[in-house]
Amino acid sequence: MSKSSQQASDELHEAILKEINLTGYLRVKVTPKSQQTEITGILEDKTVKIRIQAPPEKGKANKELIKYLSQEFKVPTANITILSGIASQLKLLKIKLS
Repeated sequence: MSKSSQQASDELHEAILKEINLTGYLRVKVTPKSQQTEITGILEDKTVKIRIQAPPEKGKANKELIKYLSQEFKVPTANITILSGIASQLKLLKIKLS
């Protein structure tokens, strides 16, 4: 990863953490069956775009989403709950950072 793309990634993470700290919630738009799992951006309404490798079947993409966010933001998986959108690309998550 180049220095500028690493800086952009860091800025993206900071913006997401700021939103979680302010509200405790995170709205995401998930694209399953992607080449890799990664955060790709933030939409104007503060929805975070995330690509997930897992397919959207039997909860696999949801499990991978929670595991990925847990690793990215260094919180236990138990601190991340999908409040709405279990079977949808648009999801509302509750994330407890501490």
